[in-house]
Amino acid sequence: MTEISIAIVDDQNLFRQSLALLVNSIENFKLIAECISGQAFIDTLKTFKIQPDIAIIDMDMPGMNGIELNKYLHKHHPAIKVIILTVHANETLITQMIDGGASSYLLKNCDKDELLLTINTVYKNGFYFNADVIKALSNSANHRANSQDILKGMQITLSKREGQVLNLICKELNNAEIAAELYLSVRTVEGHRNALINKVKCRNTAGLVLFALKHRLVEAAI
Repeated sequence: MTEISIAIVDDQNLFRQSLALLVNSIENFKLIAECISGQAFIDTLKTFKIQPDIAIIDMDMPGMNGIELNKYLHKHHPAIKVIILTVHANETLITQMIDGGASSYLLKNCDKDELLLTINTVYKNGFYFNADVIKALSNSANHRANSQDILKGMQITLSKREGQVLNLICKELNNAEIAAELYLSVRTVEGHRNALINKVKCRNTAGLVLFALKHRLVEAAI
C-alpha cells in the first residue's frame, strides 16, 4: 500500500491535534508536519528533504492566511497537493481557491469518510470535487455565461484526443485508467495531460476540471 505523507496547517489547536490523531490512525497515511500558521509551515518545509504529498490547510490563520499560502505553495512547491479544509462555504471563494491551485475544498463539518476519500483521491487523481464544490463551480460558470458568451470568448481549441482525455480526467480516472480506456501508453496520456494544462494555462489537474466546467465542455460527464 502506497504511503501518503501529509501536513496539517491550522491555528485551532484542538481541531489540528484531533485531525493529526485521525491521520496517524490510518495505515497508509504519514503525518510529517503539524503547523499553526502558513509561515510556520513554510519554515518547516525548508527543513524537509522530501516534501509532503498533501497539505491540508485552513483559510483563517494569523499572518499568512489560506489564500496566500495556497498561492505560495503552488508557486514554490507545486508538487504539494492542497486540500482546503474550512468553515467557509462561499461559492466565489471556492472557485477562487481551486483557480489558485487547490486540489480540493472541504468544509470542516464533513465526515471522516469523506475526508479520507478526499485525501486518497487527490493523491491518486490530482483533485477531488464533492457535490457542493461542483455546484459552486457550475454556478460560477453559469454566472459568467450570463455576462458573456464563453464559447465565443474561448480562444483555445482542443483536439479530439485532448477532449477525450479531458472528459476522462473529469470522470476521476487516473493516467493508467485513461491509458487503458483509450488504448494508449501511460506516458502518452501524461503528455496529453501536461499539454492540456499548458494549453489552457491552468495550474494543475483540478484547474483542468474547472476549465471544463467554465466552458461547459464536460458538464454531463461530471
